[in-house]
Amino acid sequence: MAQTYLTKTSPTAGNRTKGTISVWIKRSGLGANQWIYTDYYSSDNYAGIRFGSNDTLGVYSVGGGSAQMNVNTNRVFRDTSAWYNLCVAWDTTDGTAADRIKVYVNGERETFSGSPTYPTSSQDIMFSIGGSYPIVIGRRGDNAEYFNGSMSHFHRVDNQALAPTVFGSTDSTTGEWQINTSPSITYTGSSDYNFFILKDGNSVTDQSGQSNNLTVGYGTLTKTEDNPSNVFATLNPLVNIGTTTTYSQGNNTASTSDANYKVSPSTLAVSSGKWYMEFKAVSGSFGSIDAAVGILQTDTNFSTSSQNLNAYPNGYSYGSLGKVKQYNNSDVYTASTYADGDIIGIALDMDNNKLYFHKNGTYQNSGVPTSGSTGTGAVSITSGKEYYFGCSTITAGGTKVFSANFGNGYFGTTAVSSAGTNASGIGIFEYDVPTGYTALSTKGLNL
Repeated sequence: MAQTYLTKTSPTAGNRTKGTISVWIKRSGLGANQWIYTDYYSSDNYAGIRFGSNDTLGVYSVGGGSAQMNVNTNRVFRDTSAWYNLCVAWDTTDGTAADRIKVYVNGERETFSGSPTYPTSSQDIMFSIGGSYPIVIGRRGDNAEYFNGSMSHFHRVDNQALAPTVFGSTDSTTGEWQINTSPSITYTGSSDYNFFILKDGNSVTDQSGQSNNLTVGYGTLTKTEDNPSNVFATLNPLVNIGTTTTYSQGNNTASTSDANYKVSPSTLAVSSGKWYMEFKAVSGSFGSIDAAVGILQTDTNFSTSSQNLNAYPNGYSYGSLGKVKQYNNSDVYTASTYADGDIIGIALDMDNNKLYFHKNGTYQNSGVPTSGSTGTGAVSITSGKEYYFGCSTITAGGTKVFSANFGNGYFGTTAVSSAGTNASGIGIFEYDVPTGYTALSTKGLNL
């Protein structure tokens, strides 16, 4: 949702002493101020919820330049592979100052660092003030500090401080916090601060029945198959912290401006099953240097300065210069070269330890991903290992940009042009998913 936000201008005022916000989010960028929600007039008059540059979660209300409420969690939130459920509830009429603002993450109440500022008794804070304070979701109210990631099931409830158990519950078997996709909420009052959005696709229509619709203030909402009930793999930005590899579009696009190869592995890895995903060579004159896509072992040492997929122990890659290689840079077979705009599909058969590549739908080396143990046209990979998908990029010949499609149906913000068949029903891809293969997601892992 980076550089995209939702808004409602001149909202009807609500109850300034009580309210709740619940939202499911999946973070992408870290280490910067990112606002989830604001009621914002100016830097001296606003209320909001944000991740700080230290990746803690804060809730604020400022009136006339003075802090009415200022709390920040002790915990930091740096997991870019999972969805968090945030539930923030305030009630300034509560007799206990520390209970006037409660923050829950995945059902657990958070503690605050330092010396928190709590609202005074029955104080009218800046949440729900309405009028010249527009509702803004996805950035600070004055065109700055955008949220970088994905959001789902955004609830804004006026006049009630609700518990997190309204929006989720703990699975009795796994102990995991699970989404309640149809929470029972009786909305009270008639303000514009009662709404529920982002449940179905990328709609900004209020689905609470209160008709408090929002609009897209800037950017484009992109529908994602990745959701709190089915978490898809993305590229992992935590591997290359401190380098000049940058990530965007929900960590599904990697751009490298570094003279050394830099590997971007997936957030999820596999040791069994059959898996399919796609990379698109977006830009950077791929024909001039051997940027590559493929797989690599999970015990890879990512601290080395040069990180080429095929240079790692048990790494396998398909390079843009047309060579399929295995660890120690050994050629396996010669394939087609690829350039800007080409799509490379990867079919990984961990049950038979075989790996297949296609270019724009044509499997290289006459590969047949459904050939099982025969492995027609396959690369034979080392058994007994666990592997990531990944790409390696380099600046030589121009900054390289790869976009991954782990099943969301997009390369960056561009939807696939004609979705292929997919018998598993999990994920949307440009080309047909081989029979028996599926997308790398939590539901795929549990098939």
